[in-house]
Amino acid sequence: MKNLDKVLENNEKWIEEKLQTDPSFFNELGKGQKPEILYIGCSDSRVTAEELMGLGPGDVFVHRNIANMVISIDLNAMSVINYAVDHLKVNHVVVCGHYACGGVKAAMQSADLGILNPWLRNIRDVYRIHSNELNAIEDEDKKYDRLVELNVQEQCVNLIKTAAVQKAYRDRGLKVHGWVFDVHTGKLIDLKIDFKGILENIMEIYHLD
Repeated sequence: MKNLDKVLENNEKWIEEKLQTDPSFFNELGKGQKPEILYIGCSDSRVTAEELMGLGPGDVFVHRNIANMVISIDLNAMSVINYAVDHLKVNHVVVCGHYACGGVKAAMQSADLGILNPWLRNIRDVYRIHSNELNAIEDEDKKYDRLVELNVQEQCVNLIKTAAVQKAYRDRGLKVHGWVFDVHTGKLIDLKIDFKGILENIMEIYHLD
């Protein structure tokens, strides 16, 4: 994009379109937010949040980072989760990865990537946990796609381990979902992860009374 003035022009057009549809749109928007969904996705510029779900301002609370990670010592992510779950009272938390994810692909390479190394190590740990399954996949592209899916699964597990999510699940039925966005087709895919089956042998050490 050569001229950022175009962005400001687009903003003016967007305002006009919203007001034509609903003259009170911005007045209502200014009254506060009550989103149903916390969306944790990748920072990739091809993967928007609200747009790919067909939703708009006020519908989704969004957190994005490289490769849609949920890391317990990431104060940013933990603060977003706590605020969305405890204060905004969202009913659904979605971790959404995407095929052709640069972060996941970088983690599959044995290269020194500087400041990215500690971040990518968390994805490499996902590979380590699922190495038997992944190493059995001969096609590199399919292996790459499967790691994207398994990374979503592990980040959902990390999410379920948090106190805020556990309490909201117990008290008001909060639901966690693992999705993948296919950048080649535009389709959102629900991975239908069996969290109960995955966690049944370890939940006793993570469960909070």
